[in-house]
Amino acid sequence: MIIFPPAKINLGLKVMKKRPDGYHDIETCMLPIPLFDVLEILPAQHLKLVQTGNKIEGDQEGNLVLKAWRLIHERYNAPKVLIHLQKHIPTGAGLGGGSADAAYLLRGMNTLFSLQLSTKRLQELAAEVGSDCPFFIKDAAQLARGRGEILSDFTLDLKGWYLKLIDPGIHVSTAQAYASIKPADVRQDLQSILQLPVSQWKSLLINDFEASVFSAFPKIAQVKEQLYADGAVYASMSGSGSSVFGLFESEPGNASNASDELSCRVMQL
Repeated sequence: MIIFPPAKINLGLKVMKKRPDGYHDIETCMLPIPLFDVLEILPAQHLKLVQTGNKIEGDQEGNLVLKAWRLIHERYNAPKVLIHLQKHIPTGAGLGGGSADAAYLLRGMNTLFSLQLSTKRLQELAAEVGSDCPFFIKDAAQLARGRGEILSDFTLDLKGWYLKLIDPGIHVSTAQAYASIKPADVRQDLQSILQLPVSQWKSLLINDFEASVFSAFPKIAQVKEQLYADGAVYASMSGSGSSVFGLFESEPGNASNASDELSCRVMQL
């Protein structure tokens, strides 16, 4: 079985408060985008993960894909498999690639071995793997609350818009980003903002991580400024960074004037 876990972007991200369990309550809208990893799952005598493509830092044993397999193996006696993960989604960039890979591993195991787990049950399992993982059980925009695991369907029509995604090559630690965050002031309801025309999002749809991340990494702030200079109707950092995206009504150029070192992708939503 070969499946294609997608990246996501955050449209607005409010950090509300720190919870007793150490996590933060957030509110955001997550949207899958057409940038994919490749995940191959094959029945095997022994569990093995082979990783190619973009390098993933850290010990392979900490990979969320293996964490997801162990969970579904322990709960449902799912068989051992050979997993080939080819990474294309940048890591440490706020695009959710690791979470997507883990969620799609659960989805793939469910299909490949006819485990007959419901969408709700898969989301519950995914929440045990990581906060963003439940989002990737469905392939649609969703509002996320709690620590990211409380999801509700949300109709968001950006068909025909162009997304310009820039990865400045800076790894932003999620833990560090949360440590520097200031909880959000009371603002207009996120759902209400997203129902407005995209042309009105610029001053209303805010990612709370930007203030602290931009202060620590001015280069990321410059990328956002450049996207607006290039004609973006709306631009924002995704998640806790470091990737930044812009929404354009017509196809923008693929090159960025901000730096020759930037990785830039243009895709149609």
